[in-house]
Amino acid sequence: MGKKHIPIIVGAAQFTQRKGTPRPLDSLNLMVKTGQNAIENTQTKKIIDFIDAIYMVNISSWSYEDAPGELSKKLNITPKEKIYLSDGGHSPQMLVNRAAKAIASGKHRCVLITGGEAAYSINKLFKGKRPKHWPKKKPPKYVNGGRWDIPEIDRKYGLYYPSLTYAIFETALRASSGRSIEEHRKYMGELLLRFSEVASKNPFSWTQKFYSAEEIIIPSPKNRRVVHPYTKRMCANNFVDQAGTIIIASEEIAKLLNIERKHWIYIMGGVDLKNINEIYRRPRLDSSPAVREGSRIVLEQAGLELSDIDKFDLYSCFPSIVEILIKELGIKEDDPRELTVTGGLPYFGTPLSNYSLHAIINTVELIRADPSLIIMVIANGGYNTKQSIGIYGTKPPTMEWGVRDDSKIQESILKKSLPEIAEKVNGKLSVEGYSIIYDRTGQPKRGVLVGSLENGTRALAIITIESDLLLTLENQELVGKDFVIKYDANIDRNIAISIE
Repeated sequence: MGKKHIPIIVGAAQFTQRKGTPRPLDSLNLMVKTGQNAIENTQTKKIIDFIDAIYMVNISSWSYEDAPGELSKKLNITPKEKIYLSDGGHSPQMLVNRAAKAIASGKHRCVLITGGEAAYSINKLFKGKRPKHWPKKKPPKYVNGGRWDIPEIDRKYGLYYPSLTYAIFETALRASSGRSIEEHRKYMGELLLRFSEVASKNPFSWTQKFYSAEEIIIPSPKNRRVVHPYTKRMCANNFVDQAGTIIIASEEIAKLLNIERKHWIYIMGGVDLKNINEIYRRPRLDSSPAVREGSRIVLEQAGLELSDIDKFDLYSCFPSIVEILIKELGIKEDDPRELTVTGGLPYFGTPLSNYSLHAIINTVELIRADPSLIIMVIANGGYNTKQSIGIYGTKPPTMEWGVRDDSKIQESILKKSLPEIAEKVNGKLSVEGYSIIYDRTGQPKRGVLVGSLENGTRALAIITIESDLLLTLENQELVGKDFVIKYDANIDRNIAISIE
């Protein structure tokens, strides 16, 4: 086996298209803009002759027949490989890890990774109708990796709504922390305040207003309840127009093109692992073995300890994922290190699956400004399902890219899957996590419970709007409580009848 090439980031650019922009760009043309700027950022136009792969994160706000191909033409590059991914917030970091391996092995010389969304413009400004200056929507002719497959039972109980599932994790985390409902609300507010503070100083943030803990956690006309215990300002904001691009090459290419060494950012380590797919088949609702194992692996590749990391960007679609990542990394509550380099998904903004590419671009800019920094980025896809981790700095990894096999660790995580869920239940359910869904006026619509039956099998149940129970649940800790549940054939769901 020949000598491995060492991958480095040589170009990076991002753009936020502000509200009120005349003739706002569509998603693809936002990527054209950041692609041109990332090429310029390498300080050599010759880089386009070496880019032989385009990796693109899924676009949700618009649809193109061959977005990577169209982008290639507009950037005047001729890739031999085009990848267009399906949905998933882990995608940007996973693509960086894939590009690093491809460059290390000699498969590619230079890879351009990009993503972008114009969700604010199409949904809020144009109300879903195509503006004349945008191209017509066409379904993509290829998607690498296929689409997310949502089990039927997840549809029945609404678990495909990320806000609901992450809120269920939140109540499980709250119970395991030992905090009361009010103590935990304050904890979430103080945690997210740190994200809002970073976003308020980031010129690329969608929301640059600083929110106090009270403004984040207390419901108001502008901060409605979404799901218990989350308000709107605790949830990812998908209605943004943002794009980003990075360019990864080998050291040899960078030297050949005379790219200044101070612009080189090393990908010191990377890993991609996933948790058990169905949340109700995981042994715990408040953990991530993928991050626990992955963080250990990636630090070993980088030759570092967790204490060597200066800043983090922890995926933050909802507070529960931040808390799970903190817990699995072993970050103490009084640790002063920043947990985001952008400001996070509720405040910086969420260009859907592409958020973490902005975290990586911010990371590149921070390290170029201060070469002593080492930054860890954790990207998360699905429902605390797929997690990709990267470490960035100014030194190469101690372990080469592409020589490690993580398959046995991945198998060890998945083989702990619990048996199939019980679907039609008449009996007692011990609650492990739950949430309440609110309508847009803040009134409760229904509750959703996840728990175990007396025989240890997991089951789901709902609390309907007709039940007097629903109005009393918000201020009660339900984790650990037993509910009598009954299968209702009319709605094909289990319904909670009473608390024992």
